[in-house]
Amino acid sequence: MLRLAVQKSGRLSEKSLEFLEECGIHFQRNKSKLKTQATNFPLEILFLRDDDIPRYVAKGVADVGIVGENVLREKQQAVEVCEKMGFSRCRLSIAVPQSMEYTSASDLNGLKIATSYPNLLEEFLKKEGVKAEIHEISGSVEIAPSIGLAEAVCDLVSSGGTLLSNGLKEVEIILRSEAVLVNKPDLSVEKQEILDQLQFRIKSVMRAQSYKYILMNVPNSAIDQVSELLPGMKSPTVMPLAEEGWSSIHTVVKEDDFWEIIENLRQAGAEGILVTSIEKMIL
Repeated sequence: MLRLAVQKSGRLSEKSLEFLEECGIHFQRNKSKLKTQATNFPLEILFLRDDDIPRYVAKGVADVGIVGENVLREKQQAVEVCEKMGFSRCRLSIAVPQSMEYTSASDLNGLKIATSYPNLLEEFLKKEGVKAEIHEISGSVEIAPSIGLAEAVCDLVSSGGTLLSNGLKEVEIILRSEAVLVNKPDLSVEKQEILDQLQFRIKSVMRAQSYKYILMNVPNSAIDQVSELLPGMKSPTVMPLAEEGWSSIHTVVKEDDFWEIIENLRQAGAEGILVTSIEKMIL
């Protein structure tokens, strides 16, 4: 049995549980409980505070955990990143009042900066040769300048809307973060095998999210031309249609690539192009 720690509530909680379900892992959701067990996979899920996950994995209370890179880097625990999850992307940034003129990190000299990430902020300030006072607070960091607690903040940013609504502007990006799967070093052979199976499922889901399955009708005379335009995994599948002289081409392409070549496909003679999502992709 592998023990996985996920955030009990907050930014990462729902996305982590949804991702596990996309991996075909079934479990009962009950936020009033501190743990639950999968019914079709050797996995026990522990619901913990995100700040505690790196420490509990390092100490072996949990074998693996899903946590933001920002928390992982801030807590500085002896765990290993075994997979980047591709969701909950954000950035840890420094923001100052919109009225403040800002040209470089040197403008932070002498300021009081409020943050929930003192270690990462201190690391950045040392790297830039800036001397500023770090004021550690938890929660509602963005209001610190408006209540006179600090002149700047260092906080997580997704869209930037919260900063804007509090009269702040983003001026420095310290860290780009996303959810990561971390594990305790030196897992037993049995637990490592379960983790390998879990990673296999994770990679299959992540790969599928980047690709689309496309189908199109193509005149037989244009099959070679259309096939050359398709950057699929291998050669596309070509199947004859009931209408003589036409075939259906099926393939898998990266979504970004597809939008770049769609007009070329149409000009080459492709019609009735259908694009569908892929649930899993096994290579």
